[in-house]
Amino acid sequence: MIPGTGAAELVSTTAAGTETAWEHWEPSVLLVEDDPGDALLVEELVADGAVKMRLRWARSMTEATEVLATETPDCVLLDLHLPDAHGLEAVSLVQGLAEQVAIVVLTGLAEEQTGLAAVAAGAQDYLVKGRVEPELFGRAVRYAIQRKQTEQAAVALQAGALQAQENARLERGLLPRPLLRAEGVQVVARYRPGRAQTLLGGDFYDIVQSADGTLHALIGDVSGHGPDEAALGVALRIAWRTLVLSGITGAQQMARLEELLMAERARDEVFATLVTLAAVPGEQRAHVVRAGHHGLLRRTGTDVEWVEVPGGPALGMVPGGARWPTAHLPVPAGTSVMLFTDGLFEGHVSRGPERLGEEGLLALAREGAALDAEAFVDRLIEKAESLAEARGGLADDVAVVHLNWN
Repeated sequence: MIPGTGAAELVSTTAAGTETAWEHWEPSVLLVEDDPGDALLVEELVADGAVKMRLRWARSMTEATEVLATETPDCVLLDLHLPDAHGLEAVSLVQGLAEQVAIVVLTGLAEEQTGLAAVAAGAQDYLVKGRVEPELFGRAVRYAIQRKQTEQAAVALQAGALQAQENARLERGLLPRPLLRAEGVQVVARYRPGRAQTLLGGDFYDIVQSADGTLHALIGDVSGHGPDEAALGVALRIAWRTLVLSGITGAQQMARLEELLMAERARDEVFATLVTLAAVPGEQRAHVVRAGHHGLLRRTGTDVEWVEVPGGPALGMVPGGARWPTAHLPVPAGTSVMLFTDGLFEGHVSRGPERLGEEGLLALAREGAALDAEAFVDRLIEKAESLAEARGGLADDVAVVHLNWN
């Protein structure tokens, strides 16, 4: 008996000498039937069939509800004339309790239309009481389970396709084409999703050259993963481009971006780190504003340095009270600058807790310092990914922008 419900457990036997594809799997079936005589008929069908089943009996929808609260059978055999549920209402109740369970409706001789209506309402099949042979019964239960699994797989596939389309739209917003007005600027931009590719992150970047030739670059990272964070990253990137084209830069720009973040973020704990760079034509330096972001790499000839200029807190960490100084970074002729998000160096380098870290990333960068810009960036990402393979690859998204303008 099922504790507290009065539901009995009935276990079938397989016909002697019969070999089936299901002999190593016994589907669990919950019979919801208030008539003991009809329940006995079902037990005999199970006992005489070639397919083993684990059958439980609930005499009412109330008992079935208690069973489904703790167990998930493969199939529910459902009578449509229960003392506490009648007709298609019973189908709806079972679907609400266990959406993933196959349903086979049991009807009387004169109720075939009701059975068809139940299938239209979401049941996988119907059987007419007293007109079912053991072989047909076993096949109906088996096909109902398989049909339900196919339906669920189709739904999951469609949901995955829709999510992929949405991610693609968000990625296009996060990762735009550089807006360059003159020659002489070399940009290499890369984006790699983390291993949990269905969870789009909030990494974003942008490159804009204003009418006076000044090169502006941005890279940022919204805390967390998911569509809310990705959408916030898109909003910040578009707002930044708008501010740049409007002539608003430096600390004032950061303050406007923080206002946007606080208005758009889904939760109060969400923040964003970012760094902006502005390079005026003819100047051998860059104006850098850093908001909680880590350092950058500066390449000169075959030398690579990790540079971390003075900065302020991440956006959203000290609302209304933060200050972001503008640092002047020397960038002599022939020097390149690389901005990136922390997914590039926070990956593991073994199965243990050790991570690549800033020093490890700098060592990798120095190994490839003599390479051209594209080969340098690609090698750095590939090396970081390779080191993280033992832990399934890089867990976080990676965005990289490599710039050379003089």
